[in-house]
Amino acid sequence: MRRILLAVPMLFGVSLVVFFLLRLVPGDPADAVLGNDATPALVAQVNRQLGLDHPIYVQYGIWLGNLFRGSLGFDYSSSQPITQMLGQRLPVTIELAALAILIAVVGGVTLGVLAAARPGGIVDHLARGISVLGIAIPDFGFGLVLILVFAVTLRIFPTSGYVPLTQDFGQNLRSLILPALSLSAGLGSVLIRITRGAMLDVLDSDFIVFGRSVGMSTWRIIGRHALRNASIPVVTVIGLQVGGILGATVIIEQVFSLPGIGALAVDSVLNRDYPVVQATILVLAVMFVIASLAADVAATVLNPKLRRAVG
Repeated sequence: MRRILLAVPMLFGVSLVVFFLLRLVPGDPADAVLGNDATPALVAQVNRQLGLDHPIYVQYGIWLGNLFRGSLGFDYSSSQPITQMLGQRLPVTIELAALAILIAVVGGVTLGVLAAARPGGIVDHLARGISVLGIAIPDFGFGLVLILVFAVTLRIFPTSGYVPLTQDFGQNLRSLILPALSLSAGLGSVLIRITRGAMLDVLDSDFIVFGRSVGMSTWRIIGRHALRNASIPVVTVIGLQVGGILGATVIIEQVFSLPGIGALAVDSVLNRDYPVVQATILVLAVMFVIASLAADVAATVLNPKLRRAVG
């Protein structure tokens, strides 16, 4: 409950900062709406219609009041409700981020465990090399390489576009696998390092040494005892890195032409569409808060000491 209460002022601060920073962007939204037809009289008329002729603090109060009533406003260009626009775009971003996190967790944790099981071995050196490359190469750079190899050269996956899950599961997976791999590279590389380090610390513990002394196999020790104790820092890092995943979707959706809220945010910034930008950033912030709370709950479940403290 304390975490939830702390999330409220954080989200309020995000909305406040974003609202006022957007007003510092050069240009007038009315110019973007009117295009070549913009005249001083028409610009003033559009500003009145959009409420942009009020002082900035009044504009924020109006926007915040509408938000409490469940309204995120309307798109300046199309007059479409923003909630409707987000309803169309949000599933794409959620599916992309979820698939990327799944790939990163499965790949990163597996390689980290295998590396820790045989320190100094071939798998250990390979895992550390992959981790260094994954951290060094930006997500969008990795995405461009994947497009060149698997889409342009081998023609296994499409270069861009999105097929909804409800339309065709196979094509949906094909359209998301390359962007998800690109998005998972950074998190997966971090998880390799964190998992390997945590596993090495646990494997040096007294109870692990005792298990080996009584004849327990290495993989039984890892599966039944070590992995659970090493998973606490891994879960914590996942919760902290979700924000980076959500932020990177903005770039990856542009690279792969995915119709998610990241691409919507970029288009809205270029059009100076303030309400859409504010809504997309607020939604991303809410998603980050939810993921952080889920990570805290998971860490509490995994750690008996935290469970006793909470209880």
